[in-house]
Amino acid sequence: MTDPGIQTLLDDYFELMHTQDMSLFDKVFHKDSNLYSSENDELVIRSADLYRSQMEARTSPQDSGNARRDEVLFIDQISPEVALAKVQLEMFGGVMQDYLNLLRVDGSWFIISKLYKQVGKSA
Repeated sequence: MTDPGIQTLLDDYFELMHTQDMSLFDKVFHKDSNLYSSENDELVIRSADLYRSQMEARTSPQDSGNARRDEVLFIDQISPEVALAKVQLEMFGGVMQDYLNLLRVDGSWFIISKLYKQVGKSA
């Protein structure tokens, strides 16, 4: 059985990603988290602080008129404090898929690392 706190975290994550309500950022991303991707076959790493700054500097998908389409594709909880979630969402004209590595720290679930990639175009 999956800890219900994981679904709450994912709901907050989707809300943050769509509206960019920055009051949710520290509830979603652990202060020591990193985001990883590969662009042109090169590793891209963003710290939580850098990602926060980038989000604050851009127009949100909601304010850009993007429809909100997000879903949890799967959750694998391997212990009371470690889980992996694969999610899909649309933003800025693209369909994104993320692998979110989750840790329960001080009684709350956080994203500790995020692997992400655009896998298609929005409908």
